[in-house]
Amino acid sequence: MKCGFCGHEETRVINSRPDREGNSIRRRRECDECRGRFTTYELREELTPYIIKKDGTRELFDRSKLIRSLQVASSKCHVTQPEIEAFVVELEQTMHDRFQGEVKSRVIGDQVMAFLRGRDHVAYVRYASVYREFRDVGEFVDAVTKLRDVDEGEPENDTSAGPEKDTAPETSTLASEPGRGD
Repeated sequence: MKCGFCGHEETRVINSRPDREGNSIRRRRECDECRGRFTTYELREELTPYIIKKDGTRELFDRSKLIRSLQVASSKCHVTQPEIEAFVVELEQTMHDRFQGEVKSRVIGDQVMAFLRGRDHVAYVRYASVYREFRDVGEFVDAVTKLRDVDEGEPENDTSAGPEKDTAPETSTLASEPGRGD
């Protein structure tokens, strides 16, 4: 490693340690000629994956673009910045582990939708309106209705309670109210 002060080609490592996340190694070096000390970082080289967009074009994955879109969608919602950061780190790791340098934008969009749906419905609908390219209010209403229907339907579709789960009291209560079914 060349000295940053005098340009001499011979330096030695006097201290090495990993960073907090374990993604890089910090090396303290000293020049053999001028005795100047400086720090270098050794990072694992990772290829940035290409995103294959809906129209077939390819562009490099842009972490900051994804974070910005999540921040916009979750503005004034219950999704925190640490949750967003953790999600993006996990998504990046998944892209590196499972895909060979190219990922369809649909895969990323679906992952983002699942993440937001589990955190905040308003953020989910905001993101969906851009991601799904809603063209009118009807498409927006349909998305909200589907979200509501799925959420209301989850307890009814839960088979973990076993066959003894009884929903009859709610039905009979509605039927016996005045003005209903009479």
